[in-house]
Amino acid sequence: MPHVVQFTEPGLVELVESPPQPLLPGTVRVRTWWSGISAGTELTAFRGTNPYMSATWDPERRLFHEGAPEHSYPVAGWGYSEVGRVVEVAEGVTAPAVGDVVHGIWGHRSEAVLPAESLAWRVLPATADPMSGIFARVGSIGLNAVLAADARLGEQVAVFGQGVIGLLATRLAVLSGAQVIAVDAQPGRLAVAKSLGAHAVVDPRAPGGAGAEIRELTGAGADAAIELSGNDAALHEAIRSVRVEGTVVASGFYQGGAPNLRLGHEFHHNRVRIVASQISGVPVELGRRWDQRRLVEVFMAQAAAGAVGTRSLVTDVVDAADVAEIFARLDRGDGQTLQSVLRFDDAPEDAR
Repeated sequence: MPHVVQFTEPGLVELVESPPQPLLPGTVRVRTWWSGISAGTELTAFRGTNPYMSATWDPERRLFHEGAPEHSYPVAGWGYSEVGRVVEVAEGVTAPAVGDVVHGIWGHRSEAVLPAESLAWRVLPATADPMSGIFARVGSIGLNAVLAADARLGEQVAVFGQGVIGLLATRLAVLSGAQVIAVDAQPGRLAVAKSLGAHAVVDPRAPGGAGAEIRELTGAGADAAIELSGNDAALHEAIRSVRVEGTVVASGFYQGGAPNLRLGHEFHHNRVRIVASQISGVPVELGRRWDQRRLVEVFMAQAAAGAVGTRSLVTDVVDAADVAEIFARLDRGDGQTLQSVLRFDDAPEDAR
């Protein structure tokens, strides 16, 4: 019997049985090897703070409003960073083929039936590290933020929050030619950022705050800042860190209010531009040339070429049955944890 990770209620996550899906025309069956946990988004489901759990999203008006929540507990199948092997294809399907290793989005489940066309371009090369596929989505989120920052050769970019996506954004900004200042309160994460090419690192607890520290390092301030921690205090410091008419990319998933944000201060006086970066869209000025598929393909090409060392970001690989343990650790804010990965029974032995 297949299994799926389920958020049963706030604070309770477990692996439960899920009936197998029939193979329909134009689909393939994938057995999951690994599924990466998105600590930011999925902790909101674990904690019960996700806006979809308390409000209704109107896709036409693009507004949340009062009413029946979009999702209610139990919630099964969250997750967007999966790798698996194709084990069955419907009649007439030519790509992907049985035996292909693919990456995609099908949630924390041991197997899934998916449209073949959605996976045909997601086949991992035989020479690639198969676990790199779990970074396709988070890598594209990081790349989207870097594109929104308009990072250029010789410019200075501050990246606030050195979790997995922040570290990937740091590396991608370095590859774009920028001098990167990495900001995080965890020394271990700052060390990783340095190994990925960060020019300088800043502890946000520095006297005067990270914004003042970055202005000392850069003189006039950073050209752009990318905020990926989802913390309103960090967003405020990102605003303080950029030069006059600089850009701040708000890419974190912000929960609740923003009592630490002061828009009458540096934001107003330095005419700072704040742009939202969210993976459902690309920067407006790139809309005719870029889309989500291109974000994924560009990132995965960099990973395959060895320019982004994804395997070094994996700190925990646990059996899917132990999902409660890893979420409890993430909920406690373990600073040593970067990318946590759930391992399913079909994962190859040499990678376990």
